[in-house]
Amino acid sequence: MAVIFVTGPLYAGKKTWIRKQLGLTEAELADCAVWDVQNLVPVENLETLADGLAGRRIVISTEIGGGVVPLDPAERERREAAGRLACLLAERAETVVRVCCGLPQLLKGEWP
Repeated sequence: MAVIFVTGPLYAGKKTWIRKQLGLTEAELADCAVWDVQNLVPVENLETLADGLAGRRIVISTEIGGGVVPLDPAERERREAAGRLACLLAERAETVVRVCCGLPQLLKGEWP
């Protein structure tokens, strides 16, 4: 199955863009996609999590690594793990798109 990984800032229009691009309804998107995967970390094994998520048609993640670095060590560790998970997902995906302000930027593969 060809995995599409979509990433970008919070409220950047990631789900709206992928729905329009693939002609999906909200219900159809819910059936074939998983989103907010950055909230699934930290976990024991990011490789296993990435393998499991790569079984979905569409994986959507919000970038959380930009901006001010948190003082809390646990929050820094969570952000680091979320970034590593995004790298693993991008590696496994056939298509990687970054959406910012509703505008897509193809990073890998071909347009879905």
